[in-house]
Amino acid sequence: MQIEPLDLSGSFILTPPRFGDARGFFSETFRASTVIDAGVTQPFVQDNHARTEKAGTLRGLHFQIPPLAQGKLVRCIRGAILDVIVDIRAASPTFGRHVGVELSEDNWRQLFVPVGFAHAYVTLTDHCDVLYKTTEYYTPVAEGGLLWNDPDLAIDWRMPADQIQTNPRDRTWPRLKDLTTPF
Repeated sequence: MQIEPLDLSGSFILTPPRFGDARGFFSETFRASTVIDAGVTQPFVQDNHARTEKAGTLRGLHFQIPPLAQGKLVRCIRGAILDVIVDIRAASPTFGRHVGVELSEDNWRQLFVPVGFAHAYVTLTDHCDVLYKTTEYYTPVAEGGLLWNDPDLAIDWRMPADQIQTNPRDRTWPRLKDLTTPF
């Protein structure tokens, strides 16, 4: 597996190899020793599958507060998404910076989201399936978030804001300047 560190400390792209022939392909998409070697010390405890039918659907920017904070390993197995992470670790030299990575069924890349980051994605195509592993169980009372269209973050979602669909909750998270970060 190829590991590519990103500019935000602790985050990386993992690209598993695919071996194909006339029958299709085989790919080992996860190996614990590989992510441990990349610095992930918590084991993954939960797998999630999200299906989204329409392009322009945004989920996030979410995180869970300590002691229930989650690391995530995210991949898109159908369609394409723009996956975005924002560093919300108060003492980090990259606090408030973000990175966006396209994940798709074609590029086969996965994004590791460390604890201390807000996470979101927008679907770039119709009919997307996203799978992700988490290092902590989903716990609704521990959930936090950032406003996806915070002008101070200036995230380029690759489409106009009026074409992005989200749920009511994701339109009410605070801006970064109003966030009391738990990290």
